[in-house]
Amino acid sequence: MLSLRFPISFENALITPFKPRPSRFQTPTVQSLPRLSSSLSLPRAATAGVVLKEEDRELSNNRFAPRGDFPPDGEPLPAGLQRELMPRHVAVIMDGNVRWERQRGLPAGSGHEAGARSLRELVELCWKWGIRVLTVFAFSYDNWVRPQVEVDFLMNLFEKMTSSEIDSFARDGIRISVIGDLSKLPNSLQKLISDAGDRTKGNFRLHLIVAVSYSGKYDIVQACKNISQKVKDGLIKVDDVNESFIEQELETNCTEFPYPDLLIRTSGELRVSNFLLWQLAYTEFFFVSALWPDFGKAEFVEALISFQQRQRRYGGRDL
Repeated sequence: MLSLRFPISFENALITPFKPRPSRFQTPTVQSLPRLSSSLSLPRAATAGVVLKEEDRELSNNRFAPRGDFPPDGEPLPAGLQRELMPRHVAVIMDGNVRWERQRGLPAGSGHEAGARSLRELVELCWKWGIRVLTVFAFSYDNWVRPQVEVDFLMNLFEKMTSSEIDSFARDGIRISVIGDLSKLPNSLQKLISDAGDRTKGNFRLHLIVAVSYSGKYDIVQACKNISQKVKDGLIKVDDVNESFIEQELETNCTEFPYPDLLIRTSGELRVSNFLLWQLAYTEFFFVSALWPDFGKAEFVEALISFQQRQRRYGGRDL
């Protein structure tokens, strides 16, 4: 089901970095989930553990986050939202930064900087409202063909934002992972991503997954290659290969909840643009006309209310 809203005037007033209130709970030491991606082109080691059954995968898609495991932090949900129906995993295609700056006659890069402020606000809202995973499409593998000056600006902005937020993330229980072909990133940014992943891998309050130099098509291709290699090496048989094997080889195996419940795309575009192609099989879509720098709390609440009003059948039928 698609939901498309019409443009409204809404200016994002958030101008300071994300600084959530100090949490009132102790973050326990937990064993980290599958590792931070370093490059899509590198083969993964053989997957250990029990393969998920098909019915278990469907259940994981259909779960909603219980709210008893997080403190309320003094902020109730906005009117119209039900805590028991909040999605576990929200994915966002952050689109419209350049159009936003051009409409306002602002210098190049202003839209990306404003978009970074919108991302900070969204992270804070997910943190406050108990959403477990937030995956954002920051830079597509296909975006490398953009003008070099824009690419360089985005890489510098990503490095600056990661450096400025890592202390807050570590303190407030936010885990950060970056997925995509990171081998194409500047060496300094690769090291910063690795350090951020190591420093926050024990956090569990919110898992922020940033897709950089990411391709949904190649994500599936590299998963198939890795499985083929395991068959060649005699680790598994061809008849053993099923959906679960593929899912375990995808970049999103870094999280406990790899299948987004809700996908939001801004700027009025009605496509997924090579983002999480396998993982979005049963995801609910919400398309909003607002450009990404104008996307704030009001738009996020509207998307969540729309999500909570839908019936997710997974191929079944209402009785």
